[in-house]
Amino acid sequence: MGFLSLGSPLSWSETKQHADHVRKHGILQFIHIFNKLKDRENDCLKWGDEVEYTLIKFDHENKKVYNNLKAKEVLDVLQLEESNNPSTIKTAWRPEYAGYMVEGTPGHPLGGCMRHFNMIEANMKLRREEILQNLKESGETVLSIVTFPRLGCPNFTYPNFKPTPGKGISSSLFFPDQAVFQGHPRFRTLTQNIRERRGSKVAINVPIFKDVKTPSPFTEKFPDVEGEGAKAAKLDHIYLDAMGFGMGMSCLQMTFQACSINEARYLYDQLAAVTPIVMALSAATPILRGFLSDLDCRWCVIAGSVDDRTPEEMGIKPLQENRFVIPKSRYDSISTYLSPEGNKYNDIDLVHDQEICQQLMDAGIDEQLARHYAHLFIRDPLVLFQEHNIQSTNWQTMRFKPPPPNSNIGWRVEFRPTEVQLTDFENAALVTFIVLLTRVILSFDLNLLIPLSKVDENMITAQKRDAARKGMFYFRKTLKKCPAAAKGEIPNSNADTGEEFELMSIDTIINGKVGEFPGLIPLIESYLGNVDVDIDTRCTISQYLTFIQRKASGELLTTAQWMRKFVALHPDYKQDSVVSETICYDLMNTFDGIARGELGAPELFGKPTSKTSDVLTKKCLEIKEEMAKIEPAK
Repeated sequence: MGFLSLGSPLSWSETKQHADHVRKHGILQFIHIFNKLKDRENDCLKWGDEVEYTLIKFDHENKKVYNNLKAKEVLDVLQLEESNNPSTIKTAWRPEYAGYMVEGTPGHPLGGCMRHFNMIEANMKLRREEILQNLKESGETVLSIVTFPRLGCPNFTYPNFKPTPGKGISSSLFFPDQAVFQGHPRFRTLTQNIRERRGSKVAINVPIFKDVKTPSPFTEKFPDVEGEGAKAAKLDHIYLDAMGFGMGMSCLQMTFQACSINEARYLYDQLAAVTPIVMALSAATPILRGFLSDLDCRWCVIAGSVDDRTPEEMGIKPLQENRFVIPKSRYDSISTYLSPEGNKYNDIDLVHDQEICQQLMDAGIDEQLARHYAHLFIRDPLVLFQEHNIQSTNWQTMRFKPPPPNSNIGWRVEFRPTEVQLTDFENAALVTFIVLLTRVILSFDLNLLIPLSKVDENMITAQKRDAARKGMFYFRKTLKKCPAAAKGEIPNSNADTGEEFELMSIDTIINGKVGEFPGLIPLIESYLGNVDVDIDTRCTISQYLTFIQRKASGELLTTAQWMRKFVALHPDYKQDSVVSETICYDLMNTFDGIARGELGAPELFGKPTSKTSDVLTKKCLEIKEEMAKIEPAK
């Protein structure tokens, strides 16, 4: 979530009247930025992460746990330092959709210095500590989890509020309006305008996990509010009916500044190819509204939660009031590559406004980039303020970000599919992996591209139960040869024979297969062998990469797999797919102990070691000996 300025939100009927005006001026603004900054080059690498946190309230006496609607109160304190001393802050804080969520980032971007990899986890720990310092009441804590397991169940918030079916901003059977963040009107307006634009509530159906005693067919009885629940809910699915079920989830995101617009477009494409892989590797969402689902990731839920398409735009009815049939939600995988290298792999139909595309091309923007923006602007703006008319509601796996007007910020890309992990160590490891992967892609001039339709297929596979261990993903067979790599060889060539891609396991993609595929982490290791890295930093990076390797091999469980195992072994579980209040309490209590470092979870992330431990000391000595061979001590 970017900076939110206060203003007076417009209703959907008012917003609709201004939609064409906003489109027109949004395009003019981009043309101005593009022509002014298209030749901007030599920006240095800057990057940062965004972690979304969930505030939790325990009632240990009665063994109950809730989402704590205290975000505004906590943010009011956290943002004071930023307001008073913006140049010296170490952390920065923003509101998120729900009243139990806060988003934390480093106070300033990190850069190209290798020592900055030592700062990621430390800054994440600082953020967690700052939140905890503002949670004074008994039983309050903060967790970096994707979603509360019983979100939408009766009495899931503290203080407790009841939903208002048929009334209010969301009209939900399960999600009370008071659970939406109350400190900024954007979120309430988004919720109402999405519902009003599509002409109905959002309807999300996620397949339920069929255990031994799960009813078949699985079905629920809902309060009779014009029969909408019975109409929208599918058999053998978990029914969700509010924006809060998706936008009330938390994630881990990373943004990278490129040296130029061309580099940003190249990175955008290359990283898009790995978005499903990282999503499956970070899977952490197996429980929805108190039921075990048959998916492990949040993506389809959050895509459905902001799907404002009308029946005409979904292709259910003939086009009359609307202009386009749109295949995807505004929150989904990308629909076009942006770089010249990616153009040949654009094999899905790109719905776009041809007039806008031509306007952009007439202004000197190449067709590929023009089509991308003409695609984004098929959407109506959802939130407009009388004081600030900004179109900011297109969410995809990757985001291409032009420099803000009148700033020293360059062209950037945002990596958005990663599920947030329980501990700072895990989140820091994923950030380190993605940051280093960008360096490898650029330094070795890699080509990871496959047809975009196959990336979409991978996105579906990535969400399936246990996809990290069992899923097979389309991935490019032959990567570009790297002349600068250690020992001068990567076991691939530029020459493609037959199909350029094939189905691979995540283990093969991440760790490689001797004689067949190099693996992304071995490529990172080759890169590290050719850059100047001090021993402490090398040891830190090594620990993170080892974690990713073990996760990819299946030696370590994903968070989703670990949660399923916890539920299955719980004495209160009846093998009926139901996650009871007792199970939820024990799961959250265990998570809190793990996050605080009071409990271990070797199946989840191994045994992270300090710099003084015997294991890491031995690893450091091994690295030191290898470095000595390359550059003998004087």
